[in-house]
Amino acid sequence: MNLIVGIGEYAVSNNENDSIKTYALASCVAVTVYYPKKKVAGMAHIALPSPNLAGEDTTRPCYYASTAVPLLINKICLDFGCPKDELEINFFGGAKSIRNDDVFKIGEKNINAVKNALNCLNLKYRAAEIGGTYSRTLEMDAATGKIKMILQPITI
Repeated sequence: MNLIVGIGEYAVSNNENDSIKTYALASCVAVTVYYPKKKVAGMAHIALPSPNLAGEDTTRPCYYASTAVPLLINKICLDFGCPKDELEINFFGGAKSIRNDDVFKIGEKNINAVKNALNCLNLKYRAAEIGGTYSRTLEMDAATGKIKMILQPITI
């Protein structure tokens, strides 16, 4: 079955027949986690680095890197009994804007927020396909943890 992960959402599966997909990552970042011994796969689609102090909606914790990364790791470790130090973690996205006047630099901030969240959990990532000016669509196979990626140039 295909599990689709929208912006600010996550999915975790230990069903070998499942695949987890997310579409059109530009400045957004997807974090993938896999534990091969139990074939547990997870993915979160992150839009922003962290909620601000002005009361942004925190009912969708996977919308923010600062809350999505610990939530995804805890879900896989606690609900599926996977040891934290054996997880295979990757992340994707964080594209730069094609506009020269981009003052927000959300892609770069998302990348740094994911790295910081992993660092706070004493975790390292195996690979990162980040930055650039590409939109990325991902599909993760729950049986193998392999990730297929489609790159498309970002256009106005």
